[in-house]
Amino acid sequence: MRNDKENLIVKKTFDFSLQIIEYCEELRALNKYEMASQLFKSGTSIGANSWEAQNGESSADFIHKFKIAAKEADETLYWIERCQASRHYPNPQEALFSELESIIRIISKIIGISKRAKLTNYQINNYVG
Repeated sequence: MRNDKENLIVKKTFDFSLQIIEYCEELRALNKYEMASQLFKSGTSIGANSWEAQNGESSADFIHKFKIAAKEADETLYWIERCQASRHYPNPQEALFSELESIIRIISKIIGISKRAKLTNYQINNYVG
């Protein structure tokens, strides 16, 4: 169950998804629909899985949701790097890279702490958030 305390990873992934949406709109304006679609799906899925993990049915479910978020973050990094490497796509802002790197580090930490300590969702949120 969610608590009233602001949750760092939920906030960061929510804000990141808004940045992704803006960049995808820029891609769509340039008729780069396929890339926009791929990036939109993976970039917003990070937050969706982090959000969903907060109501995990068990610590295993909590970890599983964050592992999915980690995979989506890696895929998002892949698509952003492809856009940066191509001269036919607008360069993503450096803020996208730095925010994504921060999110990846936090998610990795959450997974590691959760595996080692078998903490409850509330304990993890208070430790990391």
